[in-house]
Amino acid sequence: MSGDTVPVTGWGRTAPTVARVIRPRTYEEAAAAVRDCGTRGAVARGLGRAHGDAAQNAGGAVLDMTGLDRVHVIDAAEGIVLCDAGISLRRLTEVLLPLGWLPPVAPGTRHVTVGGAIGADVHGRNQHVSGSFCRHVLSLELLTADGEVRTVRPGTPLFEATTGGLGLTGVILTATFRLLPVETAYLTVRTERAAGLDDLLARMTTGDHRHRYSAAWIDLLARGPATGRAVLRRADHTPLDALGGHTRVWRQPLSAGPRRLPAPAALVPDGLLGRTTAGLLNELRHRTAPRARTGRIQHLSAYFHPLDGLPHRNRLYGRGGFVQYQFVLGHGREEVLHRVVRRIAAHRCPSLLAVLQRFGDGDPGWLSFPVPGWSLALDAPAALPGLPSLLDGLDEEIAAAGGRVCLAKDSRLRPELLAAMYPRVADFRALRAELDPRGVFVSDLARRLDLHTPRS
Repeated sequence: MSGDTVPVTGWGRTAPTVARVIRPRTYEEAAAAVRDCGTRGAVARGLGRAHGDAAQNAGGAVLDMTGLDRVHVIDAAEGIVLCDAGISLRRLTEVLLPLGWLPPVAPGTRHVTVGGAIGADVHGRNQHVSGSFCRHVLSLELLTADGEVRTVRPGTPLFEATTGGLGLTGVILTATFRLLPVETAYLTVRTERAAGLDDLLARMTTGDHRHRYSAAWIDLLARGPATGRAVLRRADHTPLDALGGHTRVWRQPLSAGPRRLPAPAALVPDGLLGRTTAGLLNELRHRTAPRARTGRIQHLSAYFHPLDGLPHRNRLYGRGGFVQYQFVLGHGREEVLHRVVRRIAAHRCPSLLAVLQRFGDGDPGWLSFPVPGWSLALDAPAALPGLPSLLDGLDEEIAAAGGRVCLAKDSRLRPELLAAMYPRVADFRALRAELDPRGVFVSDLARRLDLHTPRS
């Protein structure tokens, strides 16, 4: 198959590399693209929301899977769907919501394909009760390096390597997974303002189990007694009988789709979202948040995906792009979390989108990110002075404390820290060597972290 040779980046718009982008429209075309990918191999790509280099392949092939986007079967009685891996969670939600069902996990954007959700084992604000996406997968069809299409089910090594495996075991063609039943497209939201990090952790520890969804925006520029101040928002699905006083939504209780905002300019001046601007916006956000409010009815898209209405928001950090850094530390490591937050605040990192969550049990994927503990995700301008050394130091502290960084968002982790963060990485490498001895499936991330199998 022919393809366009173009620069490819992650969502953070850093470190572009040139690859041949192929757009298969059938399973047979996907198999042909893998067979003919050349000596630099291939990797599947969805809608490009991996922040780093997980879906890049310098000098090789990148398979844009978004042309394979059919829904094959919906079992509306049992809540099970069979669909192509290239369909987006946005489109799937539009199909399922009128039937009273949702995908089981809603990550921070709906612009993620099902294949991407499995390859990254994405999590949402319900991770503490529902786990991440792959906990709900019943089976998937995987195109492997030998050209075979295998049906892969939970409880097998190939399933555990593929879920969270970032496309390095093969190309996911279809998936069958369980859905979440809902009566309406609305959530009942509780908002609380936390004065500092200790206050926030206490609120989440004592209250998260009462709600299906929970996440806190945290101010990483605040220092002193206000270090780690936050706005905590928790929610549960609103039943139909609770919409009686809301005439407009009562008429269409299962409607979907927020309005779109104008896209940012193609080039945002560097420094526009610097420390001063971010500090003012963070101060405004914290001050205007209610100290405590319960019972607000909000559309699920506004709660889960408030930024999806702003296309190309990854331009907001300017031409240098941005780095997203997410880590998790286990329960009992709260003092390490305090030190990390203080180090970020001392560096004056202008992050507008820092989110803290309390994770529950993880899934069995060997490279799946979530484990029980505290997860913090933040954005930072890639050109911020001193950022590489700051993050390198945080990597070392997090690894020493038994924590890990999220590989689906990573663009700069050093390979020598990987085994400390992901103890099953040796098993992952061994399975890849057996399943794909010629190294057909490879990515820039795989080369950087030494996860690829060298081709003979």
